[in-house]
Amino acid sequence: MNVLARLFHPTDMPMVGTFRRLFRSVQDLTSQIHEDWATNNRDWTMPGFRAIAVHRFGTWVSNKRPGALRTALLGLYRVMYRYIRNYYGIEIPLTVILGRRLWLVHQNGIVFHWKTVVGDDCLIRHNATIGAGYGGQKTLHKGPRLGNHVEVGPGAVIFAAVTIGDGAVVGPNVVVMSHIPAGARVFAEAPRVIRLSNASEEPRTIRHMSQRM
Repeated sequence: MNVLARLFHPTDMPMVGTFRRLFRSVQDLTSQIHEDWATNNRDWTMPGFRAIAVHRFGTWVSNKRPGALRTALLGLYRVMYRYIRNYYGIEIPLTVILGRRLWLVHQNGIVFHWKTVVGDDCLIRHNATIGAGYGGQKTLHKGPRLGNHVEVGPGAVIFAAVTIGDGAVVGPNVVVMSHIPAGARVFAEAPRVIRLSNASEEPRTIRHMSQRM
């Protein structure tokens, strides 16, 4: 028995240890993608889920040892990344760190700063910019950090180097330029009515409107 244990000990069979690590990493990758699939309405055709899955795959490949297989898989990732970016309008650079169970709702026009960090169970809606770099060199290498359970509304813009606390809600079309504490709700100012039209007036024709302009 001791002889057999010695023969099949992982330290004496490097390939066994390598396959074990590979199997575990593949298990972790599939677990993350399955969580994302369940979060995104269990629909593999959703653009948001596809963008997240491609990013998970690219992150998994980039963490492997250099070699011919890694180079080939990175080439495949770059093709899929460009397809997601150009066809769906979702740009998640490989350097972005995504937490578990991210939900991209009504996906289109979502852009991440290349150093963004997103926590677990976050929700981001369409036309959101996560990490607008308007600070020049000061914010070029400082992406925003989103905590856990953060919700970002459509059209929101979060500047680079900004931290959003856990459970915070960023409303539609909000421009975030400073840190937001945990649990806070940030919304843009309500629109004002500039002029009330007189209901008794007849609708103006195009000719009247053009003369007034």
